[in-house]
Amino acid sequence: MVDFYRFGHFQKYKELLHAVTMKSADLPYAFSLALHTGEDQGFIVENRERIASVLCQEGGISLHFVVANQTHSDHIKVIRENETKGWQSLEDAVEDCDALITNLEGVVLTILTADCVPILLYDEKQKVVAAVHAGWKGTKAKIVVKTVEKMKEMYGCDPANIIVGIAPSIGGCCYEVDENVAEHFFDMPESFTPVGKKFMLDLPLINKKQLLDAGIKKENIEMSGICTSCEVDRFFSYRKEQGCSGRFMSMIGVI
Repeated sequence: MVDFYRFGHFQKYKELLHAVTMKSADLPYAFSLALHTGEDQGFIVENRERIASVLCQEGGISLHFVVANQTHSDHIKVIRENETKGWQSLEDAVEDCDALITNLEGVVLTILTADCVPILLYDEKQKVVAAVHAGWKGTKAKIVVKTVEKMKEMYGCDPANIIVGIAPSIGGCCYEVDENVAEHFFDMPESFTPVGKKFMLDLPLINKKQLLDAGIKKENIEMSGICTSCEVDRFFSYRKEQGCSGRFMSMIGVI
């Protein structure tokens, strides 16, 4: 049985597929979806195919899944071809990329995380989707803002029409960083709490603020409110699990 976390406001659109995977004790590697962390790739591909089977059945069509080789960059790739990439092998994944955008029907964009912030976007007017991976480096580089700008540039998207889901990620309750990381966000005092010489940093909140600055309406941003470290029974957490190899997947596509 495959269970997903879903965003309420995305589910209002029949043409929109989205899902955020969760752990399952009954499946290999607790249902990790990562090909790059050293597990038996055959079992990981089997896990991925379970997802594909469910989403293809939901959508009523065959789907192409696109996976990127995430590098904590601000690089954005526009997907222009109906083809699967990086789904069964790392060899054909989108290289050196942390945000994906497409307007193609039947193409599902994916992000792999275990604490970093996965962000899914949908322009309901232009039928454009995007998936963003924002760790602290990507957040510092404002990758989500650059993704909105690219959606505007490539497809004429109006930020007022974009709805956003910020998926489970490590919260300000658990994300302890040194000053050399926190200092990049000192211009937003509400995003961190000093604890001795350390700082508790709220990456989901920072990305929400960046989305608002990019013109996204407050009511169009849905926060999961789930901290992966606090809810490690349901989601992989690199911090909580002291360097776990598991990753869960956030996905979005138009059918």
